Amino acid sequence: MLLMTQNEGELESLVRKRIRALRVAQGWSLEDLATRARVSQSTLSRIENGQRRLALDQLVTLARALDTSVDQLVATATEDVVTNPVIDSAHGQKRWSVKADPGVIVVRQRLTNPPPDNPARMRAHPGREWLVVLSGTAVLMLGNRRFRVETDQAAEFPTMLPHALGAEGGPCEILGIFDRDARRGHQRGEDTGDGGRPVP
Repeated sequence: MLLMTQNEGELESLVRKRIRALRVAQGWSLEDLATRARVSQSTLSRIENGQRRLALDQLVTLARALDTSVDQLVATATEDVVTNPVIDSAHGQKRWSVKADPGVIVVRQRLTNPPPDNPARMRAHPGREWLVVLSGTAVLMLGNRRFRVETDQAAEFPTMLPHALGAEGGPCEILGIFDRDARRGHQRGEDTGDGGRPVP
């Protein structure tokens, strides 16, 4: 079965360029990738140069060897490069969806309260979280540690550690990225409080 569908010449040319670009980005020679993909070096060279039709089974093998997916190699949609946020007025947030990993969201939040003094109000749940402070100073309580995160600084942590977030010395704004598990954990824990932090 050959990789030939919509505007087949353009799609196949794009896939060939991506294979070569990914190989070069890894610093691999034709021989390196051919060895990893268990194809001959001459076959790989002809695939990259358009002298050989790209069969679907070869595409699967090459995607694995390049540590990517067939979907990423053949993706053609570029119309949604720029997206607008969704306004969540209930939580006073702007949210952006991230297509790279289903379930990941980006949230812009304004924090006004300090983190809770009581460790019992800190939460733990599966997932991972990343945030950057856009303005002001945030305080991240993580286990028994306290971190000041100032403007333009970022923090990343596993949410299995008890954590809470708040502002120090006045309001601060953060941009947070939550994976699917972290997002679910915050939605389930909405009533427990998070130092005034809105729940995504």
